[in-house]
Amino acid sequence: MDLDVFVAAHRAEWDRLDALLHRKRRLTGAEADELVALYQRTTTHLSLLLSIAPDPALTTRLTSLVARARSTVTGARKASWRDTARFFTTAFPAAVYRLRHWWIPTAVLSTVVAALLGWWIAAHPEVQAAIGAPDDLRAMTRPGGEYETYYSSHPAASFAAQVWTNNAQAVAMCLVLGAFLGLPVLWILFQNMLNLGVGIGLMSSAGRLDTFLGLILPHGLLELTAVFIAAGIGLRLGWTLIDPGPRTRRAALAQEGRSALGVAIGLAAVLFVSGALEAFVTPSALPTWARIGIGTATELAFLLYVQVLGGRAVRAGATGDIDPADRDATLPTAA
Repeated sequence: MDLDVFVAAHRAEWDRLDALLHRKRRLTGAEADELVALYQRTTTHLSLLLSIAPDPALTTRLTSLVARARSTVTGARKASWRDTARFFTTAFPAAVYRLRHWWIPTAVLSTVVAALLGWWIAAHPEVQAAIGAPDDLRAMTRPGGEYETYYSSHPAASFAAQVWTNNAQAVAMCLVLGAFLGLPVLWILFQNMLNLGVGIGLMSSAGRLDTFLGLILPHGLLELTAVFIAAGIGLRLGWTLIDPGPRTRRAALAQEGRSALGVAIGLAAVLFVSGALEAFVTPSALPTWARIGIGTATELAFLLYVQVLGGRAVRAGATGDIDPADRDATLPTAA
């Protein structure tokens, strides 16, 4: 294809489309029809240019022109409170429910690993000695020690913000790094279980496991559930690279990636709740049974939310992916 001839033949159409897009007044019916026709033809011109004779300057101009025309033709879709409600009642619980066969085994195996690590540390004084000096460990595990004062070491509001930020980063890393065959996710998950196992082991060896559980369970149930969900979905994303199923690898990654992004947004809200529990309930003067009861009730409420709303949405055909209307449209073609 002779690029100069191609440009000469179609420049007038591109200039006319650009002029219609810059029109300040409302387009007439005939002008709107003309804009749609020019948009379709320019899209075809761009496709031909990209496949036969790509030219950086011309490609940039036509890409911008097509993008602006598409926005004008389809109209800019504005998010509404209805979209937010639909996300939290359909899309988010559907994605979590659909992938439960990944994150529930992840949660079970991770909990077993943390328990075994805790037992191993508690039963072997030499392992405890490798973790820290005896005086330092006693300072951490004694009544009023670091394990207890950690949750009240900062003002509640700022502590909640700090906890939410740290946990949201861990969740986001699990979801994003899942694309690397899931291997980084396993490392992040192990680090979390190792920290939990160290706490279980050290406090158990000091005869204060009940105190530790009373501190960790009020917020930890929901917090760890969010981490397990993120890890499970991250592993599913990594497995998609290996086995995309009946979909093409590109389509499978696109769908699972969009679902993972939605889950990340939903888990940010979940972690906000767990951060509030960690800042306001865990260090409170409430009896241990009351604090654990609040954490357990919150955890059960979330699981029920996923089971009921998520299960209903999945049975209705939802997958947690965004609406087709909000995805990138395929380029229309016209002669």
